[in-house]
Amino acid sequence: MNYGLLSLLPPIVAVFLAIWSKNVILSLFCGGFVGALIFCGGNPFAAVHSMIGDYFFVQLTDSYNAGVLVLIVFIGGFIKLVERSGGAQAFSKSVYRIVNTKLKAQLCAWLGGILIFFSDLGTPLLVGPVFRPLFDKLKISRQKLAWILDSTSSPVAILIPFIGWGVYIMGLIQAEFDNLGVADSDYTTFVQAIPFQLYAILAILMIPLVAFTKKDFSLMKQAEEQAAAQSYSFEDAVASADESSASGYSLKNAKPLMVILPIVVVFATLFITLAPQGFPFQKVGGNDFRIALTMGYLFGALVLMALIRVFKVMNFKDTFKIYVDGMKSMTDVAVTLVLAWSLGSMISGLGTASFIVEVLQSLNFSPVLVPAFIFLFGAFVSFATGSSWGTFAIMMPLAIPMAHAFSIPYAIAAGAVLSGGLFGDHCSPISDTTVLSSAGAECDLVEHVKTQLSYALVNGCIAFLCYILVGFTHSPLVVLLAVAIQLAVIFIWNRLTPHKA
Repeated sequence: MNYGLLSLLPPIVAVFLAIWSKNVILSLFCGGFVGALIFCGGNPFAAVHSMIGDYFFVQLTDSYNAGVLVLIVFIGGFIKLVERSGGAQAFSKSVYRIVNTKLKAQLCAWLGGILIFFSDLGTPLLVGPVFRPLFDKLKISRQKLAWILDSTSSPVAILIPFIGWGVYIMGLIQAEFDNLGVADSDYTTFVQAIPFQLYAILAILMIPLVAFTKKDFSLMKQAEEQAAAQSYSFEDAVASADESSASGYSLKNAKPLMVILPIVVVFATLFITLAPQGFPFQKVGGNDFRIALTMGYLFGALVLMALIRVFKVMNFKDTFKIYVDGMKSMTDVAVTLVLAWSLGSMISGLGTASFIVEVLQSLNFSPVLVPAFIFLFGAFVSFATGSSWGTFAIMMPLAIPMAHAFSIPYAIAAGAVLSGGLFGDHCSPISDTTVLSSAGAECDLVEHVKTQLSYALVNGCIAFLCYILVGFTHSPLVVLLAVAIQLAVIFIWNRLTPHKA
């Protein structure tokens, strides 16, 4: 059945309600309820029944979704231990003599996000709590930290072929090659598409550029000014949470090792578990990767519990309670993800993307504009659905055949799909990585979206213009032009805005 304009209603309701109400769970539920109403012919009882039985339950029984939820629960316990053990504060205090400027703090958080390349979900929840005390100390806004986390999670993961993102994307590409009878390699196409992933590259590079020039855009500048007026000290943070006892247990006994060693254990477990499968030089199945990563967080938590006991920070009973509380704290994130997945599935069933494609196909497009069109349309779908992965699944079956029909290299089409999906995802308040980044920085979600939007739009506009040029040249060297334009924008903005003492 063709729902026409009605198919646009659920994502519109979800996006605008999220911005207006500042409540993502409410907006996702209402958007899904509107979609269910459309399916059920306006019957509210049947709509609720359908939401629960046909979407919520189905999402929870999906193996990928279940793996993500389990992983999030273990991450939550691990991160809460890092936070409450005093290890993060001890680590921040230990590096403060070295990382003692805003520039160094931002660059270290940026490098930390890049090093956690293996998990877009783990980056914000792992890097965030470690650097949050340091950012507070140096009076850097949590909105800035959330932006750094968001710009080094998906943008980094999407460039790596041997992790879950790469495996998923190559599977989509190969499916279209099979349908078209194309003998090209999905792995080769993915690698060739890397320089055409313009938005991801620009998003990653924007962080050091802004850090070095000290020039923030729009609402982020206001957030930085507000943060500069606040006061914070590590001593007060530790003292307020200190639980000294006659037995000698105290958070003041925490050591930086309590952050470093557990993270090393997470990495070591990941590599040891996946090394027999050729990791990191060969692609590994997404399910195997999530299992290994979950094991890593579990072993890391066990090591951290042991260190807490050895350094007499807390007794085992209190330590284990914190770990379980950390798992429970991920309930809101899990609910948000289930609602977002359900809404994405519902939008697919309504044929929202197909309706938009039919409308746009009625217009005559020049072949040179195809990459830019793919990017722009992918960004719209991703923004409306809040899911870059869902966008890839929708757009790849459209983009690869279009590239085939217009004799455009498949790598260009794939790169445009991935960039568009990531751009829309960064702008969307219902994106899972957006939600996790705000959670990792303990920053209000809507504030994160609003302050990040100006950076995303700058990079998105540069990417769009360069995709038009890609349509003419088909050259991967266009990425150098994109970076040059970004440098020029930052330079001009730096010259036009006054410096503060």
